[in-house]
Amino acid sequence: MAGPRVEVDGGIMEGGGQILRVSTALSCLLGLPLRVQKIRAGRSTPGLSFGGWKSKMKVLVGPQHLSGLEMIRDLCDGQLEGAEIGSTEITFTPEKIKGGVHTADTKTAGSVCLLMQVSMPCVLFAACPSELRLKGGTNAEMAPQIDYTAMVFKPIVEKFGFTFNCDIKMRGYYPKGGGEVIVRMSPVKQLSPINLTDRGCVTKIYGRAFVAGVLPFKVAKDMAAAAVRCIRKEIRDLYVNIQPVQEPKDQAFGNGNGIIIIAETSTGCLFAGSSLGKRGVNADKVGIEAAEMLLANLRHGGAVDEYLQDQLIIFMALASGISRIKTGPVTLHTQTAIHFAEQLAKAKFTVKKSEDEEDASKDAYIIECQGIGMTNPNL
Repeated sequence: MAGPRVEVDGGIMEGGGQILRVSTALSCLLGLPLRVQKIRAGRSTPGLSFGGWKSKMKVLVGPQHLSGLEMIRDLCDGQLEGAEIGSTEITFTPEKIKGGVHTADTKTAGSVCLLMQVSMPCVLFAACPSELRLKGGTNAEMAPQIDYTAMVFKPIVEKFGFTFNCDIKMRGYYPKGGGEVIVRMSPVKQLSPINLTDRGCVTKIYGRAFVAGVLPFKVAKDMAAAAVRCIRKEIRDLYVNIQPVQEPKDQAFGNGNGIIIIAETSTGCLFAGSSLGKRGVNADKVGIEAAEMLLANLRHGGAVDEYLQDQLIIFMALASGISRIKTGPVTLHTQTAIHFAEQLAKAKFTVKKSEDEEDASKDAYIIECQGIGMTNPNL
């Protein structure tokens, strides 16, 4: 199976966790032996990081790299070298992808959503159904919240022609983690291309503002109320339904608070804004931050929000046929994902300014991809 090793520069563009996630997932899927060098050279502390969020050195990504790499290795009985804290180079030799039960544990508040991002494309091409038991932070900084994954990512990514089940067993927050999510999915023969270019008009806005652990319920109500007030200033004709929630004691580990707000459109597009509480930040500010993020995502005229952009690239690259998505400004994460999907999978992407009349005054782009039509050799 092993051909010549593909060399990947881990220090370009976004530099960091995302290069590792995209390149090892593609290596696993395509059976390409891989060497990633200069890992995180783009960040102030090179090497595989561990632990601290936003420490003085501004290392922004946590230990989910390691658990993500180990998970990909285990998914395909591969060989992984150099995967330790502080390492600046890894080599990975994939074998055949296998289904079944796989467990990954960041042992901290490292994000379960990032573990899901790296493993999901791989198990779609396994020989039998998979169950991924992912442990860590479900609502953690610097990564999508599990509610985003369940409420936005899931319905959109399923348009590629597969379904998955996401069961949130336990929520976990910074710094302790302790959350657990179980993802179940069956393999597919091939992915269908998607077309997400018609945004339609916003028909519904809803969400949840949560507190867990020792935080008083009033915090959830205050976040929700502040978010509603902020949205009303700009969107007056829609009922905004943000539920305040006290997470049940047996379903949340540790203390946390946060909010996610979703806008749904007439054509089924979904946009979100979210924010997490931090010590010393008042509840209103958390609510307003999420509301402003949602409103910004609605202004650019795209059909996907800025967080969904980069998560769709690997699926577009693998699909059979031409996929198109309309986005706002293309993020560095998305540019990074495109770069490696082109280098490793040989998919062809074009990114150009949207030429629709209604987008003339907006910063909207069309990302188009000729997918490679990956087929599952096991089915």
